[in-house]
Amino acid sequence: MIELSIDDGVGRVTLNAPERLNALGPDDLRALDTAYAEAEAAGVRALVLRGEGRSFCAGRDIAGVDTTTDDVSGYLDGLVTPLLRRMSAFPAPTFAAAQGASLGVGLGLLLATDVVYVAENAKVGSPFAALGAALDSGGHWLLVSRLGPHRALDLIYSGRLLSGTEAVAGGLFSRALPADTLREAVEAAATSAATGATQAFLASKRIVAGLRDGTLGLWDSMAAENAAQAALRDTADYREGFTAFQEKRRPRFTGR
Repeated sequence: MIELSIDDGVGRVTLNAPERLNALGPDDLRALDTAYAEAEAAGVRALVLRGEGRSFCAGRDIAGVDTTTDDVSGYLDGLVTPLLRRMSAFPAPTFAAAQGASLGVGLGLLLATDVVYVAENAKVGSPFAALGAALDSGGHWLLVSRLGPHRALDLIYSGRLLSGTEAVAGGLFSRALPADTLREAVEAAATSAATGATQAFLASKRIVAGLRDGTLGLWDSMAAENAAQAALRDTADYREGFTAFQEKRRPRFTGR
């Protein structure tokens, strides 16, 4: 169900259960966590996450779940949250290509990815109104921080799903593209990042995370930028970037 391939410094993680719209059960979450751990251990310089078939990820696989014995905390606290933390902290730029449904934990996977390209006809939001359950996997934070509380609750109460075009217009994700060009665009972005100055990218990733989490204000973020720049001065890529500029050629970054 979860497949990992690595080529030319790019890791590619694929959710491959199109017959169930890539819905995720406990074993799938464990396998996904393992795939990210293996990609990290391999030292990839960019990572792509995608779903096979007509949907990215329809959320939790609830087929056969017995509500009288359902271990909700074990699924969310024990599996989903640790996975999303690992994904968010992955030590390289990460990219996702999302077509069709991205719901529940599927929406969480996108939240935990650095750059998200969605198909124009993708469907994202909170379908939980029909289940008697609450939006999870960070969905409340995503909707409120990007859309505001009124629009977030409108979507939660109504169960209405946003198209990919609407989601990008509202600031949820990076770009909306025609479905037939989505995978190619994400591959190009990841391949470009994998040849870039990885340490500089990671410095920005840490600063953006601090701003996202509210631990950095303006002057704290400026101090973090200054410290990052001073540290980057001692990297091979910093020296290469300045040398290439002075020699009027393209830089050849190694990620170090």
